[in-house]
Amino acid sequence: MHSAVFLIEFGAIILGLGLLGRVAGRFHFSPIPLYLLAGLAFGTGGFVPLGASEEFVAIGAEIGVILLLLMLGLEYTASDLVSNLKTQYSAGLVDFALNAVPGALAALLMGWGPVAAVVLAGVTWISSSGVIAKVMGDLGRLGNRETPVILSILVLEDLAMAVYLPIITALLAGVSLAAGSVTLAIALGVAGAVLFVAVRYGRLISRFVSSDDPEKLLLVVLGLTLLVAGIAQQLQVSAAVGAFLVGIALSGEVAEGAHTLLSPLRDLFAAVFFVFFGLHTDPASIPPVLLPALALAVVTACTKIATGYWAAKRAGVGAKGRWRAGGTLVARGEFSIVIAGLAVTAGIEPAMGPLATAYVLILVVIGPLTARYTEPLAGWVTRRRTPEKPRLSGVPLPTRSPEAVQDQDPAGRA
Repeated sequence: MHSAVFLIEFGAIILGLGLLGRVAGRFHFSPIPLYLLAGLAFGTGGFVPLGASEEFVAIGAEIGVILLLLMLGLEYTASDLVSNLKTQYSAGLVDFALNAVPGALAALLMGWGPVAAVVLAGVTWISSSGVIAKVMGDLGRLGNRETPVILSILVLEDLAMAVYLPIITALLAGVSLAAGSVTLAIALGVAGAVLFVAVRYGRLISRFVSSDDPEKLLLVVLGLTLLVAGIAQQLQVSAAVGAFLVGIALSGEVAEGAHTLLSPLRDLFAAVFFVFFGLHTDPASIPPVLLPALALAVVTACTKIATGYWAAKRAGVGAKGRWRAGGTLVARGEFSIVIAGLAVTAGIEPAMGPLATAYVLILVVIGPLTARYTEPLAGWVTRRRTPEKPRLSGVPLPTRSPEAVQDQDPAGRA
């Protein structure tokens, strides 16, 4: 009986996701907000709470994030990653200053204390790699000039989590400085070792994984990714970082074959991830903290847009690409919920959980919209503020300069 209920529930979830995806495709926008609202409707406090399939959905959601980051890693080589990190480390510092500080100040203004301020700073700082990866894929922007800038910031944030999470765990647990330092050293060592192996031995890994049989290639790549992600998470490093670095390590025909084989699995489990996020949000807990969460969301959405714009401008990306980079970085998600969950479990501040949930829900719904519409909206505002110059009859319009042509991305977008 339990098995039958599980199949009915999970089948209904998948069918519903497919129908919602069709609706989103009909109106040409990302299906992520619809997936989240579906999770709210059938989760804790929803219309028909799920029971039998909830545990499987939780595992599927974790696999979804891992596959999203793996597929992002397959788009770039190890040399691309190292080059981008070297050139974009200052963008990581700007990202921290603009987006962590508002969260810390908000916690202090609400009288939550310094430990809660450090926690809320992390909630507002880290963008959602899972949501952003899905949005870029939906919008067909993986080949744009601003995409390496976005990925560099996301990777810097994920790597920073290898430092931040052990620190926050030690603060919440009240452990000694020595114990916290050991945990931090282990996390940094693991992250560095995985990155070194990916960069130095990427070709050997690709040769080991390579196979002419699609079935064998799928099993080896998926198994390797889950293994590395699990080991990374067990050692206090983000599973997403481990999956991303596995994708970076694979190159050539192996990467192309894995991308083709894993794309359907990514789409399935990524959709499950967004539903799972909604399932664990009680709608009744949101109204009391909605106003402060909305204010914090508006402020940090603007600071993320500013971060992406600055980083893309520094990388020589054109004006349109700068706005696209900023708008794409707005969404928060899995890391923010994990960080807030640690604080709630430790009993630091009871209101932290609902506030973080409302905050993330707002930005994870707004994020796909800002990714799509920030650039055209900025262009419209610019045209409205810039008066059109009168044309003189008989005077030809100026042609585009070579510099303007070079400002375009490979797809022809500025």
